Amino acid sequence: MGASIAFAPDDTQRYLLRIADTALIHAQRLMEWCGHAPVLEEDLALANLGLDLLGQARALLGHVGAQMGLDEDQLAFLRDEAHFLNLTLVEQPGRRGGADFADAQLRNLLVAGWLLVLWQRLLESGDPQVAAIAAKAVKESRYHVQHAGDWVVRLGDGTQESARRLRAALDRAWPYVAELFADDAVDAAAQDQGLGPRASALHAPWREVIAPYFGAAGIPWPETPAFRSTGRQGQHSEHLGPLLSEMQVLQRSFPGGRW
Repeated sequence: MGASIAFAPDDTQRYLLRIADTALIHAQRLMEWCGHAPVLEEDLALANLGLDLLGQARALLGHVGAQMGLDEDQLAFLRDEAHFLNLTLVEQPGRRGGADFADAQLRNLLVAGWLLVLWQRLLESGDPQVAAIAAKAVKESRYHVQHAGDWVVRLGDGTQESARRLRAALDRAWPYVAELFADDAVDAAAQDQGLGPRASALHAPWREVIAPYFGAAGIPWPETPAFRSTGRQGQHSEHLGPLLSEMQVLQRSFPGGRW
């Protein structure tokens, strides 16, 4: 198997990798629905959402990689689990392990809303390349929010069974939501250097995006959990390792391979 790369990013690089890794792992989970969604149209829609996220991840990984002397493929396929900095929420099972279509749509709404308000703030980034990436990504995120939000309303305001499944999905996802808005030294460095906002600054606008869909779906706003997940620190749940093994196996088996 291919050896892992050396990895020692500074705080501003870690800030961007948190976004890139979240988009990458979220895309991987959405792609698992290809061939398994309840209707053909949604099968294609989820795959296309995943491709949007993959494009966002590639743009940021390429940008950070250029600063580190690495390329996007090395950062995606040759990093160890502890070096991924994605939100813990996106690594949770999306189609297996008790999760279902409601989990996929609810999680997509939560994450798309977070990415939307983040990209909106990054339009003003002091890094011109990050601002340019945000200009494209914000348009994609608006659609992701609308698409997922429409499904959340349809499930919540549908049958008793669909509403039950949506609430169960919320119970599974909500413990990981607090991490989206937890500040640390990486956020402080990004704000101080004009790269991007602190995580906590995203909470109020994120809630403004999400709350109308919760209201229309009949979902009460949950209390803030005491639990804090730590994926952005490189400390992950048991689910990321198997996901990375599947995602990285080809590159690690044939290092530098081209097809």
